[in-house]
Amino acid sequence: MPRITSRTVAVPVVAAASALLVLCSCSAGAGSKSDAAAPREEADLVAGVGSAKDSTGPAPAVEGAHQGGTIRVANLRDYSHLDPAKIYAGEAYNTSLLWGRQLTQYQVIDGKPKLVGDLATDIGKASDGGRTWTYQLKDGIAWEDGKPITSKHVKYGIERTFAPGFEVGPPYWPQWLTGKSDLAQARKVYGGPKKDGDFDRIETPDAKTIVFRFHKAQSDVPFMAAQSSSSPVRPDKDTGTRYDLKPFATGPYRIVSHRQNQSLTLEKNPHWKAETDPIRHQYADKFEFTFEKKELNTAQEILNGRGDGADTVTTKNEFPPELIGEAERDPKKKGLIVDGRRGAFTYHLVVRNDRVADPEVRKAIHYLFPRQQARQALGGPRVGDIATTYSSPAIVGWESYDTYPVKPTGDIEKAKQHLAKAKKKVKRLSYAYESNAVNDRMAQVLVDAFAKAGIELVTKPLPLPAYTNEVLRGADPKYDLWMSGSSVDWPTPATGVPYRFDSRRDSLDNDPRYKNPAVDKELDRIAKITDATKKAKALIALEKNTIMKDVPVVPFLHQRVQQVRGARVGGAFIHPIYGTISPAWLYLKKS
Repeated sequence: MPRITSRTVAVPVVAAASALLVLCSCSAGAGSKSDAAAPREEADLVAGVGSAKDSTGPAPAVEGAHQGGTIRVANLRDYSHLDPAKIYAGEAYNTSLLWGRQLTQYQVIDGKPKLVGDLATDIGKASDGGRTWTYQLKDGIAWEDGKPITSKHVKYGIERTFAPGFEVGPPYWPQWLTGKSDLAQARKVYGGPKKDGDFDRIETPDAKTIVFRFHKAQSDVPFMAAQSSSSPVRPDKDTGTRYDLKPFATGPYRIVSHRQNQSLTLEKNPHWKAETDPIRHQYADKFEFTFEKKELNTAQEILNGRGDGADTVTTKNEFPPELIGEAERDPKKKGLIVDGRRGAFTYHLVVRNDRVADPEVRKAIHYLFPRQQARQALGGPRVGDIATTYSSPAIVGWESYDTYPVKPTGDIEKAKQHLAKAKKKVKRLSYAYESNAVNDRMAQVLVDAFAKAGIELVTKPLPLPAYTNEVLRGADPKYDLWMSGSSVDWPTPATGVPYRFDSRRDSLDNDPRYKNPAVDKELDRIAKITDATKKAKALIALEKNTIMKDVPVVPFLHQRVQQVRGARVGGAFIHPIYGTISPAWLYLKKS
């Protein structure tokens, strides 16, 4: 959905979902031969949805990996949530793979992601026209104390997502299983296991089988089942709010201690079996996380190998721009930067459509927007690839298109032509942004460009809390333009286009206030498509052929991320789905 974040009865949705997915490549991945950053220009890679055979373990070995040692992870901030029902951020998903397992998950080999069964034997089997999904759990999967993981534990973990206090997590299980699109209404139908006991829409006929009965066909279930909210939770280990600090482990590591905002220590889970897990590895003996250290200091220690720097990696921090020049001058240091696309994240200039209602004005904004200069103000090509599409190349069905071709530097004359067609002369527009040195520079770039077209751009720098409350959450922000990053909750357009551009959704989703009755009608039609591939293609076609012709937003960047690893840390790559370095593939090289 925008804030981050597909058959007939005779044709199983699994077969439809097995169509090829266009997903982004990234830097050296699991099983790759090099730890150096990937070449700057990448080709889109083709990956698939795995079979039952692909879902068996062990995970393909990372070439050159060694056992043993302690990997140190240094991040500025601790995780907001560790409770699997509350995790709703790519980096937290990525790190939680160390101790948590889900029904499905993404196997990554040489940067190519493949959706496979994790706790389940495959990505699920559909029946009843896609309204019923059945999963079988693998043999030999166990908790950190050796007790077997059962279907009732998966059921209980998912039932918890309905309860009060879990609103911060993904909404899909409550919405899909109750048939209520409004989360508050869904929780009136069922309020969680402690309030309403057993939920009959989730069946567990035996210890290895779990059956989900949805109100309508849901073809994206295999992708949704990879979210952390699909993790099992054992009722006797459910410590309520304290579970958010130390969940009980099912993955290759278990949490030994967690001192909030200070440290997190993991050690090997002796009851994890590699032969059941096609995703993760257990190379290091321990992981030691530290928090609250300045990003610049951490990166300097890693680049120079000071202290524990050679054994340290960052999974949340981005590489500080102050050190780019130093790294560029030293090939060894440059090789420690891990570069890749930030999953499916895109960055747009949002135009509030009810304030800038004339499409000719919005087209003018599209032409005068100086993408190249704006990107340079943010840090240059390292921050992203200039975009011509709303959706990212990292999702199924993506198609390259350029609705209104324009040079990356903009076209002021073309902008003036559209302004001349406007019903009312535009003299002034307002631009709100989160105030910091980088965004201040970009704001000035925009002011200069708009001025060349005869428009005074009034900038409104805001501190982060005010920007979030006034612009992103405010019911009636008094601004015409702002920048917005967005992604999808899994690599299909199903949680992107329908949320951002449906006029019936509130401003937290439809922040441009885009309104096109024909689009609403087509979204309703597409929602009934039961073939995953056809649904994705229909959404991208709607984006390309209708929505973006209205210019509700101006595409800017398909975002990239750079992080840094120590010289002894191997297996580091930017996860193509989660968009950060993935700890589950890391190992320590021999000195």
